[in-house]
Amino acid sequence: MEQYIGSDVLLKNVAISIRQDGTRIWRGKCASDPALLADIIRRHAPQVKRVVFETGPLSTWFYHALSDEGVPAICIEARHAQKILNETLNKTGANDADGLAQLAEAGFYKVVRVKSFDAMLTRTLIGVCKQVAAMSIQLSNQIRGVMKTLDLIVPKGKGRGVNEATMRQPHRSPLSS
Repeated sequence: MEQYIGSDVLLKNVAISIRQDGTRIWRGKCASDPALLADIIRRHAPQVKRVVFETGPLSTWFYHALSDEGVPAICIEARHAQKILNETLNKTGANDADGLAQLAEAGFYKVVRVKSFDAMLTRTLIGVCKQVAAMSIQLSNQIRGVMKTLDLIVPKGKGRGVNEATMRQPHRSPLSS
């Protein structure tokens, strides 16, 4: 008999619901760790056919870690799942896990292609580099704006130091007295 698992992955914990033949056979929680989730799956659902969870901040990590453990992990589109999960009266992680398990059993979901871990890491590092560069420019502009209030004019440009780029000295600076 095949078992279907829905898991609502949050930052602190994962709500798990296991279904078999149209009924829930187990429901529980564990810490947000794919190894713990895989252990629970092996213990409570040895004949699991699908483990479904939504896209989110931890989905890439969970997908690859569960796949490495031999678990048939399927990441589904959160917006598609939310349309169905919003029909429940009580919005809890456990009820979302139940809904995801029902989707897994019925096969009504839209699979998301999860990128490789290396592709995700490369994209993340490029994003961090862009963000640091933008923060550097923003900080430089903030310093330039503060210096204008002190009558120190610094021209725009890359790589010039503040001391050598100062165009005029203040006539009466509150800092020089």
